[in-house]
Amino acid sequence: MRIALFGYGKMGQMIEQIARNRGHEIVAKIDENTQDIDFNSMDVAIDFSMPEAAFGNITKCLNNNVPVISGTTGWLDKYEDAITLCNDKKGAFIYASNFSLGVNIFFELNNYLAKMMQNLPEYKVSLEEIHHTQKLDAPSGTAITLAEGVIANSNYSEWKLDNSSDTILPITSKRIGKVPGTHTVDYDSVVDSISIKHTAHNREGFALGAVTAAEWIIGKTGVFTMRDVLNLG
Repeated sequence: MRIALFGYGKMGQMIEQIARNRGHEIVAKIDENTQDIDFNSMDVAIDFSMPEAAFGNITKCLNNNVPVISGTTGWLDKYEDAITLCNDKKGAFIYASNFSLGVNIFFELNNYLAKMMQNLPEYKVSLEEIHHTQKLDAPSGTAITLAEGVIANSNYSEWKLDNSSDTILPITSKRIGKVPGTHTVDYDSVVDSISIKHTAHNREGFALGAVTAAEWIIGKTGVFTMRDVLNLG
């Protein structure tokens, strides 16, 4: 499989390593200074660029009939536009706030627990995410996905950073050292607490998930998620 990388930071470099180990070819490494892009040379594109570049990269790929995997966060105000374009072009597109296979199972566990707890208002929910100091956005896209899962199955109507009420789900963001990513969802009552937690030991899981998604999307048409890739229902 011929893979083009849009964005070649730490994640792009790790994706390259894993892709090559799995027998794939990296045919392009594209950043903001790249002028000429040969879309005919690529079977699939993986975008881990900057938020301001992501939608443009996705648009170019879909307009050139290249399936695209995007893990860039911070651009989702354009997500519906990307879906519309993908459908219009009969293309293939996957966005995930986190491509880690374990995190996507954690998302399902979070949704299931939220459904179980939705009729127990005595439990107050809170989220915490911890990442390395180089991560610029807060809260993380993963924390937002977790919050949305809770909101969809509870009386909470929105999430906010460090702000809670009966209808506001609080998220705490911490930036510490070189932490790859730790996410915790807490349910606290007067009598006890329930917590679920995912801890990434390194960044390889994110890169492996992105390459797995790229392998899966070849030959398909439509807008997909990691639930489709992992056949989670």
